[in-house]
Amino acid sequence: MDKAKGPRKDRAGGKANEVKADLIAVVVAVNNSDPCVLTIAQANALPSGPFELDHRSLQSGLRGWVEQQTGQPLGYIEQLYTFADRDRIGADERVISISYLALTRDEDAGASTRRWASWYDYFPWEDHRSGTPPVVLEELRPRLLEWADSADDSATRLERRRRAAVAFGFDDRSWNEELALQRYEILYEAALVEEAMRGGYSAAPTPVPGRSMIADHRRILATGIARLRSKIKYRPVVFELMPPLFTLLQLQRTVEALAGRLIHKPNFRRLIEQQELVEETGETTAETGGRPAKLYRFRHAVLDERSAAGTKLPLSRA
Repeated sequence: MDKAKGPRKDRAGGKANEVKADLIAVVVAVNNSDPCVLTIAQANALPSGPFELDHRSLQSGLRGWVEQQTGQPLGYIEQLYTFADRDRIGADERVISISYLALTRDEDAGASTRRWASWYDYFPWEDHRSGTPPVVLEELRPRLLEWADSADDSATRLERRRRAAVAFGFDDRSWNEELALQRYEILYEAALVEEAMRGGYSAAPTPVPGRSMIADHRRILATGIARLRSKIKYRPVVFELMPPLFTLLQLQRTVEALAGRLIHKPNFRRLIEQQELVEETGETTAETGGRPAKLYRFRHAVLDERSAAGTKLPLSRA
């Protein structure tokens, strides 16, 4: 990996610990009602590269790496999180990773079609659109309870059980779609994911279902999912993923894909119209398979009219 600066020497003349800076992109699109993330290698890594001296800015460096590695130009982009834990890469290397969340439309993803992977391939327990996935109750729950009960003292056992119940909706608790990162981190702590073996944990003989990624890229992806699921509730970023013209059903399916939850259709449409997020175009489409459906467009003026506008997610509890 190239370094933005040469090695720094300590006072004794030897090399001090080197610190490198990486730029990592969580690029999201929704393809056929499936939330997808842009990947490289064998779909086990996110686009990334070192921040170099000739990069004009962090964002320009990131855009350059993503386009070079995938052919995908980036539109909407925001800084996600900076990862700098001492043990996140390895004992002999310290890397600070500055991650970004980027959103793109399905029709703009053609240059890198074969590089997209459903984020539910990596987190199969996150998709609740058809109800609670079997993996949650049949595999995660018993293995997390076993992990909790393996603690040496009763206080830790109770605390582990509580954390697992809150994160995964056990014991009649409600499922909170925004806790994607906390769920992954509990599975990591319980040594139930493959990445735990690289972090010094004594991992389980058989990891739970879900594709692994290099280094801590799956943790970074979980961070992006949690951020996006939260943000669509108060900012209209979902429209960055929509084509210029769309039906209300297409909009609903996109929000459901991101949230991993079903939405109460009448309430959703009423809220969208009440918030004046969209406007009719006067056109219709017959691609929905039934009678022609109205086509809408996003009202960009809403961004100037108020600081908080989102889809509000009237989620179905059925």
